Amino acid sequence: QVQLVESGGGLVQSGGSLSLSCAASGRIKSIRTMAWYRQAPGSQRQLVAIVTSDGNTNYADYAKGRFTISRNSANNTVALQMGNLKPEDTARYYCNALVYTDIPPPARDIWGQGTQVTVSS
Repeated sequence: QVQLVESGGGLVQSGGSLSLSCAASGRIKSIRTMAWYRQAPGSQRQLVAIVTSDGNTNYADYAKGRFTISRNSANNTVALQMGNLKPEDTARYYCNALVYTDIPPPARDIWGQGTQVTVSS
């Protein structure tokens, strides 16, 4: 099996910074993409940022200039550094990975349990 475990998150004041981390473990051959999504109450889950195995990144418009996604392929981890946080960034943040394994099914879209980020005004 493959699992993602997130850490970080918490309560921060508006304008503050926070870092999230996510580690993938299990029977992993390779990981195509790693990403962070977020979901606020009553809203759909939305992409925050994504990084490919080649190191290419893409960000949601609201994240550009404030958030940075980084990946360590050697230990299958991904981090999200968030700065200048705003109350509207309050949400549950989920780690996601497209993982190739040596057991069927060969490709899996894996989600973590999520970690809460709350930004107070």
